[in-house]
Amino acid sequence: MQKYAYMRRLHATIGWRLSGRAGEVLDPRVVDLVALAARHGSLAAAARAAGLPYRTAWALVADAERTLGQRLLLPERGVGAKPAALGRRILEARAKAQRVIAAQRDVLDVPLGHEHAPHDRAGLRIAASHDLVLAQLRDAWARRYGIAIAFHGSAEAIDLFLAGRADLAGFHVAALAMGNPGSDPGQATPGSDPLDPLLARLDPARDAVLPFVVRTQGLILPRGNPDGVRSLADIAAKRLRFVNRQPGSGTRIALERLVAREGIDPAAIAGWTHEEFTHAAVAATIAAGEADAGFGIEAAAAQLGLAFVPLVDERYAFACRRRELADPRIRAFRRLIASPAVAKVVAPLPGYRLASGGRPGHLRAIRLRP
Repeated sequence: MQKYAYMRRLHATIGWRLSGRAGEVLDPRVVDLVALAARHGSLAAAARAAGLPYRTAWALVADAERTLGQRLLLPERGVGAKPAALGRRILEARAKAQRVIAAQRDVLDVPLGHEHAPHDRAGLRIAASHDLVLAQLRDAWARRYGIAIAFHGSAEAIDLFLAGRADLAGFHVAALAMGNPGSDPGQATPGSDPLDPLLARLDPARDAVLPFVVRTQGLILPRGNPDGVRSLADIAAKRLRFVNRQPGSGTRIALERLVAREGIDPAAIAGWTHEEFTHAAVAATIAAGEADAGFGIEAAAAQLGLAFVPLVDERYAFACRRRELADPRIRAFRRLIASPAVAKVVAPLPGYRLASGGRPGHLRAIRLRP
């Protein structure tokens, strides 16, 4: 890639501190989250836009509210959240301060000179369904390899890939035809399940699929599983409050297929339209007592000490153009996703394993069946 130089500058920014000699400093991410919640309608969507785990975003806002003694966000049951009165006043004040700084930018900015950008970065654009492993690796991959990962639902990630707006699409599909959780769907041939709507969108002659990890999905429940839930049918029969994932996510697609297979009417599940954008957000909603059950990965339940009932294993993979398999950037990425560094992140996560069977190494591409 072309080497270039750019001017580095030290920019003035806005900070917030409580009045008084030892006034506490407000984490700048809190105001960003309030602004993003106002724009997107929920804290989960704000966390996603900010590139933060939902649990981290929730803790940042909750800690700030305790410090300030007032609410910054007001939850709207089944809808999301909106800024409270204090949140709105802070956003208005920030907008005024930003206008003042922008007007004085030439005076306030401090030039640091020129710096050459590295010429050997991969520069890959990846649209990917949210995943705990990728979330842990994203910043390091951006710094070291120039790999830009943007989180979307699985269907949206494939849309961006097919439109040429991403070099790879990260998505996951449940192996509903593979038997009980614990089997190895990573060894199955994608496309062999005619009910798989995501794989069906890829062209076997044009696209290849690179296996990444296998994850266990199931029911996330309050600690101790107080309602004795064992199946999706129990959720409907007991009229438990459910928290769902957004339409177009791989998890939502897998859940819809499971519900259809078991003959359950989604309308019989209370909260079917109560949606969050990540596995962590689903788990946090249940941990906070705002729902009695959800569907997501085992690792998200384990992080918050919640009960979990496994239902299905799924493959997380990356789609790329077959003609680009020999591209040095793609070859380097294939080595990266099968590296010991990735294996080290995967190992401690409950319900996760490498698609290569736990052995890091060079992964071959899986051929799609026509």
